[in-house]
Amino acid sequence: MPDTKDETIHQHSDTVLNFAVLNIRSLLNKSFIVNELILDNNIDCLFLTETWLGTDAPVILTEASPPNFNFLFSTRGGKKGGGTASIARGSSVTKTVTSNSYSTFEHHAFSFSSPPILCVTVYRPPKPPSTFIQEFSEFLSFIHSKYKRILLTGDFNLHVDTDGDVVANEFLNLLHCMDFKQHVAQPTHNRGHTLDLVITHGLSCSVSSVVDVGLSDHYCVYFNITSFMQREAPVRTVRKRYITPDVAANFINILDQTPAQILPASCDFMVEYFNNKLKFAIDAVAPLKTKIVKTKATAPWINEDIRAMKREARRAERKWRKSKLTVHRQMFKEQQRMYSYAIKKARNLHFSNLILQNKNDPKFLFKTIDTLTKGDFQRSSMTASDATCESFADHFRSKINAIRSSLLTQVDFDFNESIALYLSEETLESFVLVDAVALGRVFSQLKPTTCLLDPIPSSLLKTYYDSFEPELLNIVNYSLQTGVFPSAFKTAVVRPLLKKSNLDPNNLNNYRPVSNLPFLSKMIEKIVLIQLNEFLNKNSIFEQYQSGFRTNHSTETALVKIVTDIRCNLDCQKLSVLVLLDLTAAFDTVDHNILLCRLRGLGISGTVLKWFYSYLTDRRFYVSMDTCSSKVFDINCGVPQGSILGPLLFNLYMLPLGDIIRRHGVCFHSYADDTQLYIAVSPDDEESVNVLLSCILDIKSWMAENFLQLNQDKTEVLVIGSEDKREFVLSKLKNYKTSQCVRNLGVIFDSEFNFIPQIKNITKTGFYHLKNIARVRPFLSLASTEVLMHAFISSRLDYCNALLSGLPRKRISNLQLLQNSAARVLTRTRGREHITPILKSLHWLPVKFRIDFKILVLVYKCFYGIGPSYLSNMILRYEPSRSLRSSGTGLLVVPKVRTKTYGEASFSYYGPRLWNSLPESLRAAETVHVFKGRLKTYLFNLAFS
Repeated sequence: MPDTKDETIHQHSDTVLNFAVLNIRSLLNKSFIVNELILDNNIDCLFLTETWLGTDAPVILTEASPPNFNFLFSTRGGKKGGGTASIARGSSVTKTVTSNSYSTFEHHAFSFSSPPILCVTVYRPPKPPSTFIQEFSEFLSFIHSKYKRILLTGDFNLHVDTDGDVVANEFLNLLHCMDFKQHVAQPTHNRGHTLDLVITHGLSCSVSSVVDVGLSDHYCVYFNITSFMQREAPVRTVRKRYITPDVAANFINILDQTPAQILPASCDFMVEYFNNKLKFAIDAVAPLKTKIVKTKATAPWINEDIRAMKREARRAERKWRKSKLTVHRQMFKEQQRMYSYAIKKARNLHFSNLILQNKNDPKFLFKTIDTLTKGDFQRSSMTASDATCESFADHFRSKINAIRSSLLTQVDFDFNESIALYLSEETLESFVLVDAVALGRVFSQLKPTTCLLDPIPSSLLKTYYDSFEPELLNIVNYSLQTGVFPSAFKTAVVRPLLKKSNLDPNNLNNYRPVSNLPFLSKMIEKIVLIQLNEFLNKNSIFEQYQSGFRTNHSTETALVKIVTDIRCNLDCQKLSVLVLLDLTAAFDTVDHNILLCRLRGLGISGTVLKWFYSYLTDRRFYVSMDTCSSKVFDINCGVPQGSILGPLLFNLYMLPLGDIIRRHGVCFHSYADDTQLYIAVSPDDEESVNVLLSCILDIKSWMAENFLQLNQDKTEVLVIGSEDKREFVLSKLKNYKTSQCVRNLGVIFDSEFNFIPQIKNITKTGFYHLKNIARVRPFLSLASTEVLMHAFISSRLDYCNALLSGLPRKRISNLQLLQNSAARVLTRTRGREHITPILKSLHWLPVKFRIDFKILVLVYKCFYGIGPSYLSNMILRYEPSRSLRSSGTGLLVVPKVRTKTYGEASFSYYGPRLWNSLPESLRAAETVHVFKGRLKTYLFNLAFS
């Protein structure tokens, strides 16, 4: 078995929860002290007011949150003072709660787990309370009717300790009338008034102490609540393999002493023998060890020097509390300041070392930055148990069964009609057996991802591949030769993954089933994929307008084709109607019998067809969460999720759809299961719209026959053109979801087709990530920060930026502003310094030239026949009618257009014009790699000359 860890959490009920509330008076420079305050006092949830935080709240609150704690907050929104936050143990919180906003106080709310306890943190600014009582009574009425157990905390800035205070008395009467109880009876401010309150309804609460912790002019109120919820105790059982270099060497020695496999044998026996041999050896040298660990939330950067400083700060605190002298209080605050600075410095050094050690691992860097800049209550998930796994398994199975059951009443599948056009003259009857060199090449390309069903970690298998090569070669070739896919590779381990972090983790519909397959199964699939692709490419079987999972095809090439067609329609004064079809669980509902018929019709027969039959049938899955799992269930439909062959098989399954659409004369493009239709429409052209609607009905009927469900509720329609001409077309599409903007393969299309919403979205998201990077920039090296800039900023600037070709510089100016800001943060230069020398020193092409670079690379690929055919068909070589000096210089025809706005921005016009402006020597570059290098140098000199 691979490295695993089995954790058993011991729980108990009727727990006393430790809470505290404090007016922090700016959290900015006190985050690490607050972190220690939570740990030292074993606080389950700390409520803070007057945090004075704005957009930097997530980063500061991440610093203030101990490990395994999350936070929630409200910002002060540009006002003086204000801002609230809650820092709670991550396992205690289920979801945030939203309510109306009020002018006289700010608040945020969340609920604990079963039974729900509503926790609200309130801050009321110290201004005349003219309408506060009225607004607060409305708020109490709202929450009182919905929740049985309520906790209200915060700074209310009311002198509830003063009998003659009219507003305070009215406030207390309001609480009494609605059965709320206020528990704080001591002063909470250094001027002697009770301002910070703890108010409950339906809860058993007691205030344990009110203490001046030296962080502000307010005191910290500690209180306890008796909870009926289960709480994690800091004890767990861990099972893990410990593999060191010596252990790995002993593992190989044991394998060398194991008797060789006797041939011939069945494919299943060969795989079983190989797996058992590996498992026996790994169990002998690195068995799973069980250990009970008492866990405590600690930070890895806390060292002995910092602990010593903490002890000094505690001594100074005790001395001050004993003497009550101002000078001792100042000494205590100075020790606290030094301690906080030391923690921050150690933390920065810790993450700096981590990033330097993993500078070539972008995934680790992203995770590290995520740890430094994020944290919220939405990271919780369902508790792992066998019952939970069974629930997920039943949910995933019932969803697919419901879809197929609803489609069984449709017209029977017509093999002849759907496949006739794809009958191939050539056939693929048998696989070519591979040699050791080909197998080693394939093996080296596979990522070392480990599945629970793998006998040893995949990284260990790849490290000692030479020791396993003969047996692996026998398994692969025997599978190809006999047409049998090993049964041990047909079981998938499904892990439920929350689709988005802000979704309710208790709703099973919010989870996506992520399948993991054995590592060796992917090795066999990769070899089959290579040979199948060669056959399909040789016979031109692929759908021309399918860009998913194909070499030299991408979402960008697909969108360039669509955008060019739409811009040509607009150039001809016509509207465009774009329909984005949505399929429900398309990969999981593929019918095996229909898929095998498709393969047979494409010329696949003999041993190859037998192999695919073996590959698709008798598949199984089970759900796994931590060390818990469900029973094993059969899979009767669908292409294997997480497999290498699955995407290609799905593309072949969808082949007839293109002909269905072409019969109606409608343009289309697909990327895997995302299919989009688009047509050109004159403002009063009713017939074209009817043709489109008829096409959608036929598509829906065909999909039903093939056990694919078209989700009309999520199918989106966008009418593109001038506003005054769109109304007629929109009236004909009222049964569909029409929008002003739609997200198409990650790009926002708008009805004006100016890409302003897309540019705004890139800018907004980019500046969000840039602000987070700026927070951690002081302890990152230049090289590590540049990696982050390319990952979070440049990648967004470059994704599908070919669609922005031909746009005015003013429209993309915000993108250039984002790049300029990223360069300043990276080089730590001030805003007043001129940006051109900075970009030049970084060798960063400005945004305009990055767009041109992408367009020219696409044109180069199309010119030399390595680009998608649908883009290559737009590029026409210039052939003069008579012999000229321009003959054979690699020029392209620049078509005539009507408008500059749309015509000159299309790929078919902008690309050739840009290509013709290049030097002839550059256009004649031998390879794409050489062309990219020379082109970047050329554009760099052009941009900064």
